[in-house]
Amino acid sequence: MPVNVQVIFYSTYGHVYRLAEAVAEGAREVPDTNVELLRVRETLSEEILTKMGALEAQKAFAHVPLADPKRLAEADAIILGTPTRYGSAAAQMQAFLDATGSLWAAGALIGKVGSAFTSTASQHGGQETTLLHMATFFYHQGMVIAGVPYSTKELSILTEMSGGTPYGASTIAGPRGERSPSANELAIARAQGLHVATIAARLAAR
Repeated sequence: MPVNVQVIFYSTYGHVYRLAEAVAEGAREVPDTNVELLRVRETLSEEILTKMGALEAQKAFAHVPLADPKRLAEADAIILGTPTRYGSAAAQMQAFLDATGSLWAAGALIGKVGSAFTSTASQHGGQETTLLHMATFFYHQGMVIAGVPYSTKELSILTEMSGGTPYGASTIAGPRGERSPSANELAIARAQGLHVATIAARLAAR
């Protein structure tokens, strides 16, 4: 049986989407793995998104299917991506997670692998606190948490500004969203996808 991985993201300007693509690429490197790339529903109106300058950017991933909280039970691994909002998940991602109460009540996610990735406007803008905040969801659902092991050499790069933590991949978007994920950050994201899918495959084989 194939291992099912769901990479679910919320992105405002596209930075988290770019990371999500890389995470999915890494997960697909594991043989016999089915990877779905899904997005969380936007809750802001087109008028507000236009004023924010985000509406045009979101067209780049408008084709990605919407995630359904009820379908999380179908996955062997769930990898969640969200920009940080004051050190925690964006409201759109939080609303998605808040809709999983029935799964918690049924114990439907117990034993599945959980992981997260994020983006911030600045180098010290709350990446690690956001990822630790996301981990509380995995703990409450009884999931097995995976991050990015330090065997991923890109975590130790000191010659350039870069996101990337042992808690999960990350990128620095810049205060106006002007910075795209770097090659180093995308490599960490791919490593995360590969690592999570590998663990899920090993658990499924037991």
